[in-house]
Amino acid sequence: MANVCISVITEGELRFGISKRPQAIRLQRIVSEFLQRVAVEPWESSTAHAYGALRASLETSGKVVGALDLLIAAHALDLNATLVTNDAGFRKIAHLRTEDWTAY
Repeated sequence: MANVCISVITEGELRFGISKRPQAIRLQRIVSEFLQRVAVEPWESSTAHAYGALRASLETSGKVVGALDLLIAAHALDLNATLVTNDAGFRKIAHLRTEDWTAY
C-alpha cells in the first residue's frame, strides 16, 4: 500500500458511489477503510497544466475521453504514476501507463 495512491478526483467518485447507495453499509465500510489506508493526492497547479495540455491534444486528434477520466489521467501523468484501470478508454492517451489488476 505504500506505493498506492489515488487522485482526489477518484476519492470524489468513490464518495459519490457510496452516497448513491446509503443502504450499502458494507460497501461504505470498505471504501472508508480503503481511504484510510491509501494516499489521496491533491490537485496542484502542475496537474491543471497537464490537464489543459492533454485535453487540447486529445481534442486536436479527435479523441474523446470522459470528463472525469480526463482529469484522472492528467493527474496520473502529472504524478508520473501508473493508472490502475480496466477501462480501455484510457488507452487513447499517449504516454499514460496503465495496468489492469482485474486480469490477475
